[in-house]
Amino acid sequence: QQRDETMMVETKRQTTADFDALPEGTLVQLIDGELMSSPAPTPTHQWIIMQLGGQLNGFVLNHKLGFVYSSPIDVYFLEDEAYQPDIIFISHERLKQQPEKITIAPDLIVEVLSPSNAYHYLVHKKNVYEASGVKEYWIVDPREKTVEVFENRSGLFVLRVKANKTGTVSSALLAGFVFNLDAIFSV
Repeated sequence: QQRDETMMVETKRQTTADFDALPEGTLVQLIDGELMSSPAPTPTHQWIIMQLGGQLNGFVLNHKLGFVYSSPIDVYFLEDEAYQPDIIFISHERLKQQPEKITIAPDLIVEVLSPSNAYHYLVHKKNVYEASGVKEYWIVDPREKTVEVFENRSGLFVLRVKANKTGTVSSALLAGFVFNLDAIFSV
């Protein structure tokens, strides 16, 4: 009689302390206690970040609203959640000066999807952003050429607008900021 034994291997949940021990510039995020690496973004991904981030930064600077950062930049949410969002905006109300480490929820986060990250952005990370108090969340999908803008209402993200290929999207959080999709999808 043969006995079938399955060996259970418990993997250690990683924390922000493990994340902080990584070399600077490592393209890794801490998602649900797991260090997840990803390849460098594609040229299309970077183009979108530069176009959208540049316009957002110009608007924020002109109106003296706060700070805009683009990836890679670490944002710490929970003990086992630290991400590198593509673009973030933090208002002066939440952040009085340039930080050494971002440990508060940004007011606005923009994520540009790639085939390797879609699940985490659409499900897990969105839930963390929502619960952490991110006020507005934009998801840019280069493949489908869409932009979805979610607004946090009483702790829940509500889809405010979805634009496809052309037209504009605007921010409820940053009154007057309007972005033309032709800037990223007509190239």
